[in-house]
Order: sequence, then C-alpha cells, then structure tokens
Amino acid sequence: MKREIIQTNDGSTTIHLPEWNESYHSKHGAIQEAYHVFIKNGLSLKEGQAISILEIGFGTGLNCFITFVETKKTNQEIDYVGVEAYPVALDEAMQMNYPKEIAENELEVFKQMHKVSWEQKNNFSDNFALTKRKQFFQDIDDENAFDLIYFDAFGFRVQPELWSEEVFAAMYKALRANGVLVTYACRTSIKSAMLSAGFSVEKLPGAPGKREMLRAVKGFS
Repeated sequence: MKREIIQTNDGSTTIHLPEWNESYHSKHGAIQEAYHVFIKNGLSLKEGQAISILEIGFGTGLNCFITFVETKKTNQEIDYVGVEAYPVALDEAMQMNYPKEIAENELEVFKQMHKVSWEQKNNFSDNFALTKRKQFFQDIDDENAFDLIYFDAFGFRVQPELWSEEVFAAMYKALRANGVLVTYACRTSIKSAMLSAGFSVEKLPGAPGKREMLRAVKGFS
C-alpha cells in the first residue's frame, strides 16, 4: 500500500495512506491531537502515580515520545507497552518532525524508540521503560496489567473490526480496576461496544478539528 509523508495543520507530520484516505494522525494536527487526547485527557488523570500504559497502535511513536517528554519533567514512573502489527520502518519514522517540534534535544531517544528490539523491555531513563510488541490487537490477552490505554487504532471507517465489543472486552480485561482508556474516536457504535464490554463511558470535547472524543473507565470489581 502506498504511503506518503504529509504535513498536518499544526506543522507536524504524519503518514498518509492514499488508498484508504486514512492517516496515522489527524490532518488537523498530529501533535496537538496527541496532547489533547492522550496527555490532557488520559495521562493527566494518573499524575504522580507509577503506572503501566498500553498503546494500541505504536505507529510513528508520537504518543510514546510525547509521554516520555512529559514524564521526564515530572519523574513519573512509566512502564510503556506499544502494540503494533505492522511496524513503521526506521527511515520512515525519522522523516517525522516530532523531535524538532516537541523536544529537539531528545532526537536520539526518538530514534532509539524505533531501533530497539521488539518483545524486550528497554529502559530510556530511570523511570521510563518501553516494550514494543509486534502483535495483532485481537490477540492481546493481558489481564489486570495496565492503568491506562491509549487506543489509537486506524479509524472505524477503514478497520471497523478493531472497534468491536470483543476488542474492548480484551481492553477491559487488560486494565486494572479504575483503569482508563482514551481514544480520539467518538461514534455511537464505538460507545455502545465499550458499554457492552463493561466500561463507564463519557464524551469529552475533541481535539481541534474534531467535535468529541471518548474516555472509558473500568470500575472497581
């Protein structure tokens, strides 16, 4: 499938798939969407806690890199697991301008996030560890392992199977009690799938260019 590097409206880059008319990040702004959805409405809820994060769709590494940069400021302890079935090649990842736009002094960290071995825990600082797993989302079978999920799969329009009740049931199982899942998406069928999986779900204002997003919470059992 053909892949193009495009610039989004906030000046940051992303990968675009013309055949699907789908991009890895919002065309309205890749970086601003990542901060709004995953940091402001996800990570901030767990501020000051040592937590484990599961990312559904490691992709370009943007969400991981932003999380590293943010937690470096606060010394929050993060065990980060990024799941990706179709990894982005290093040369393609390095065409992303995220270090320049976010933290130019961390360019080598961004590069190493893509270079390190899969299926191994890699320490990027005393308080940030990354494990990349090459895995289909439907095969995730973790149980009570994570405090926060960044759900950043391709959109429902092109891959509706990734937004099913079965997938969200696996996400619910993977979270610890009071765990949180955040995603850029907001569609009635997605909210219904989350509710059927057992989550409490709320709509929140979306990132620039998008009206709403969803946040789901696993209650105490």
